Amino acid sequence: MIDKTIATAAAAVADVHDGATILLGGFGTAGLPTELTDALVARGARELTIVNNNAGNGDTGLAALIGAGCVKKIICSFPRQADAWHFEKRYRAGELELELVPQGTLAERIRAAGAGVGAFFTPTAYGTDLAKGKETRRIGERDYVLEMPIHADFALIKAHRADRWGNLTFRMTARNFGPIMATAARCTIAEVDEIVPLGQIDPESVVTPGIFVKRIVRVRHAPQSV
Repeated sequence: MIDKTIATAAAAVADVHDGATILLGGFGTAGLPTELTDALVARGARELTIVNNNAGNGDTGLAALIGAGCVKKIICSFPRQADAWHFEKRYRAGELELELVPQGTLAERIRAAGAGVGAFFTPTAYGTDLAKGKETRRIGERDYVLEMPIHADFALIKAHRADRWGNLTFRMTARNFGPIMATAARCTIAEVDEIVPLGQIDPESVVTPGIFVKRIVRVRHAPQSV
């Protein structure tokens, strides 16, 4: 019987090794798998490369990972904001490497990894510091930059509902990067609000098929379906 349910967030991330590359879902705090990130902090993971839209908010989730010294490098689009003080402190101290990627390019680099695309050209960032050291090419009447896919060891995402096979649905804007991240990692772990019996999710409503998901864990504060 296929059952991808894991009892606790700690057990779900127990094999996340030091030095791993992790795709971390979320747009700010929307869709951020906070319990999974808290479990990584508690486990003491180190030297992680994190791929996320931003660089953490306040003192929880990704910010907690950065503040605890778990993160060696972050690949993101929006590292600086009013409540990104953990990133600011570590980056200014030279303790955190930053790779800045335009948001659309970031999404496409992740999607390309899941789709098996070797690389792609985009005009975004041409002529800026972000294009330095990258191949460029003129196609038609525009200049383009060659961008590489972002593959990861793990994807940690938050979904709304799952069945034991790992089929996922998402809640409104909390969906954001989750579906493409699930396809681009060797091991996708989903933190979910609710686990329902097989057949209760309409196949037409499934956003991420279970084939892309290795583990699911229900968050503690959500009600459990029977």
